[in-house]
Amino acid sequence: MPHTPAEKKKVLARVKRVRGQLEALELALERGDDCSPVLQQISAIRGAVNGLMAGVLESHLREELKSADATEESRDASIDDAVALIRTYLR
Repeated sequence: MPHTPAEKKKVLARVKRVRGQLEALELALERGDDCSPVLQQISAIRGAVNGLMAGVLESHLREELKSADATEESRDASIDDAVALIRTYLR
Protein backbone atom coordinates (compact mmCIF):
# COMPACT_ATOMS: atom_id res chain seq x y z
CA MET A 1 0.00 0.00 0.00
CA PRO A 2 1.32 3.48 -0.76
CA HIS A 3 2.73 5.10 2.36
CA THR A 4 2.40 8.81 1.66
CA PRO A 5 -0.64 10.90 0.72
CA ALA A 6 0.99 11.78 -2.62
CA GLU A 7 1.64 8.12 -3.45
CA LYS A 8 -1.91 7.20 -2.43
CA LYS A 9 -3.35 9.93 -4.66
CA LYS A 10 -1.22 8.76 -7.58
CA VAL A 11 -2.26 5.12 -7.15
CA LEU A 12 -5.95 6.02 -6.86
CA ALA A 13 -5.69 8.08 -10.05
CA ARG A 14 -4.22 5.05 -11.84
CA VAL A 15 -7.03 2.84 -10.55
CA LYS A 16 -9.61 5.31 -11.84
CA ARG A 17 -7.96 5.31 -15.27
CA VAL A 18 -7.99 1.52 -15.32
CA ARG A 19 -11.66 1.56 -14.35
CA GLY A 20 -12.38 3.91 -17.26
CA GLN A 21 -10.49 1.63 -19.63
CA LEU A 22 -12.44 -1.39 -18.40
CA GLU A 23 -15.73 0.43 -18.88
CA ALA A 24 -14.71 1.35 -22.43
CA LEU A 25 -13.81 -2.28 -23.08
CA GLU A 26 -17.15 -3.44 -21.75
CA LEU A 27 -18.96 -1.02 -24.06
CA ALA A 28 -16.90 -2.13 -27.04
CA LEU A 29 -17.75 -5.75 -26.33
CA GLU A 30 -21.43 -4.96 -25.89
CA ARG A 31 -21.44 -3.09 -29.22
CA GLY A 32 -19.64 -5.96 -30.93
CA ASP A 33 -16.70 -3.84 -32.06
CA ASP A 34 -14.03 -5.36 -34.31
CA CYS A 35 -11.40 -7.54 -32.70
CA SER A 36 -8.42 -5.28 -33.41
CA PRO A 37 -9.59 -2.29 -31.32
CA VAL A 38 -10.80 -4.62 -28.58
CA LEU A 39 -7.40 -6.31 -28.44
CA GLN A 40 -5.69 -2.92 -28.34
CA GLN A 41 -7.91 -1.91 -25.42
CA ILE A 42 -7.12 -5.14 -23.58
CA SER A 43 -3.40 -4.54 -24.16
CA ALA A 44 -3.72 -0.99 -22.83
CA ILE A 45 -5.50 -2.27 -19.73
CA ARG A 46 -2.81 -4.88 -19.15
CA GLY A 47 -0.14 -2.17 -19.41
CA ALA A 48 -2.03 0.09 -17.02
CA VAL A 49 -2.45 -2.70 -14.46
CA ASN A 50 1.24 -3.63 -14.78
CA GLY A 51 2.16 0.02 -14.19
CA LEU A 52 -0.11 0.13 -11.16
CA MET A 53 1.43 -3.03 -9.78
CA ALA A 54 4.96 -1.74 -10.38
CA GLY A 55 4.18 1.52 -8.58
CA VAL A 56 2.70 -0.17 -5.52
CA LEU A 57 5.52 -2.72 -5.45
CA GLU A 58 8.12 0.03 -5.69
CA SER A 59 6.50 1.92 -2.83
CA HIS A 60 6.43 -1.23 -0.73
CA LEU A 61 10.06 -2.08 -1.44
CA ARG A 62 11.29 1.43 -0.70
CA GLU A 63 9.44 1.48 2.61
CA GLU A 64 10.43 -2.05 3.56
CA LEU A 65 14.12 -1.88 2.66
CA LYS A 66 15.10 1.65 3.66
CA SER A 67 15.31 1.06 7.39
CA ALA A 68 18.96 1.82 8.18
CA ASP A 69 18.72 0.72 11.81
CA ALA A 70 17.42 -2.75 10.98
CA THR A 71 19.44 -5.76 11.97
CA GLU A 72 21.10 -7.88 9.32
CA GLU A 73 18.58 -10.63 10.06
CA SER A 74 15.59 -8.33 9.56
CA ARG A 75 17.11 -6.90 6.35
CA ASP A 76 17.59 -10.45 5.05
CA ALA A 77 13.97 -11.25 5.92
CA SER A 78 12.81 -8.10 4.10
CA ILE A 79 14.83 -9.04 1.03
CA ASP A 80 13.37 -12.55 1.12
CA ASP A 81 9.86 -11.07 1.31
CA ALA A 82 10.63 -8.73 -1.59
CA VAL A 83 11.95 -11.57 -3.74
CA ALA A 84 8.83 -13.64 -3.00
CA LEU A 85 6.62 -10.67 -3.97
CA ILE A 86 8.48 -10.10 -7.21
CA ARG A 87 8.33 -13.79 -8.13
CA THR A 88 4.59 -13.81 -7.49
CA TYR A 89 3.99 -10.78 -9.71
CA LEU A 90 6.22 -11.95 -12.55
CA ARG A 91 4.24 -15.12 -13.15
